[in-house]
Amino acid sequence: MKPLRIALCAGEASGDLLGADLVRALRERFPDAEFAGIAGPKMRAAGVTSWWDASELSVMGLAEVLRHLPRLLRLRREFRQRVLDWKPDVFIGIDAPDFNLGVEKWLKARGVRTVHDVSPSIWAWREDRAEKIGESADRVLCLFPMEPPIYAKHGVDARFIGHPLADAMPLHPERDAARRELAITGDGPVLALLPGSRMGEIARMLPTFLETADRVGAQIPSLEVLIPAADEHCRHAIETQLRQTPLAHAHASVLDGQAQQAMIASDVVLLASGTAALEAMLAKRPMVIGHRISPTTYRIVKLFGLLKSRFVSLPNVLAGRELVPECLQDDCTPQRLSSELLRWLRDPSAFAAVEPEFIRIHEELRRDASHQAALAIGELLGRE
Repeated sequence: MKPLRIALCAGEASGDLLGADLVRALRERFPDAEFAGIAGPKMRAAGVTSWWDASELSVMGLAEVLRHLPRLLRLRREFRQRVLDWKPDVFIGIDAPDFNLGVEKWLKARGVRTVHDVSPSIWAWREDRAEKIGESADRVLCLFPMEPPIYAKHGVDARFIGHPLADAMPLHPERDAARRELAITGDGPVLALLPGSRMGEIARMLPTFLETADRVGAQIPSLEVLIPAADEHCRHAIETQLRQTPLAHAHASVLDGQAQQAMIASDVVLLASGTAALEAMLAKRPMVIGHRISPTTYRIVKLFGLLKSRFVSLPNVLAGRELVPECLQDDCTPQRLSSELLRWLRDPSAFAAVEPEFIRIHEELRRDASHQAALAIGELLGRE
């Protein structure tokens, strides 16, 4: 048989990393395969011929999207035609659903087999979107076990492959090693604050998180506060806020990245919902979820019942019950957040009761996701 031709498209750094791991797993199964498409540096290093760089798709915010829309539409037209002319055996859209699902649908209508890696969060917002995704992708790869049954209700072929973070993180992270790495030498408890990685999230959540940390520090002396900054812009915003809201009862350190190390080093984590909650669970740390959106957006979500899940944080969603407190919207106050953090810090038995469930979920998600993805793609192509 002739070597496989596999076209791919990834956007942003997370998609580039996911794509690089997938390409390496596919190359193990199909050593002569050819890879081409939209790729970042990690995918290129893994052997993908890059027609366009993944940074071309890294556009965030409504105003920025509108400004770049003509370029993005032109890029999508040119890219999908180039893929079709290359005659690949399969096209794999890696994340970036706003771009990739349209490309997949166009190619699928022209006889190209398509895979979407990985599923958007249909379990949280719009289950009916599963049917639309099925119109684009012959097979959907899912990070979480509750997702394939949702797709099955709409007749869509979806496979649970596990989560790369669960593969990468140890079942029992070493807190002392993380503290040495971050040069934490004090004897006091450590609180990791993760208000989010976007400027809007930092502006909205960090003042509340800092006041919360100060309340905790007033009750527990020698509190050390770690605040990871995703990039230099986030660091500037965090440091500016710290000058405006200095901590009177705790010492704060702003870190360059190192969010995972900060969580492992901590005694407790305060974070906005998202992937960070999954990382804190995999780090086996007690956490409190504090999240607030604009009042207008919140009213729209409530009015139209847009949030389909009972919970917003992945530990609770995956467990099907409340493992960690979620302080949302009007409940997201320094008083409530500090109360929940102090409960974890003062009652070690509270976390001892949920830690086995954290470990169980970690083991369920640890499936060697890239290997499972390569298996599912090979099966789709009849090349098991």
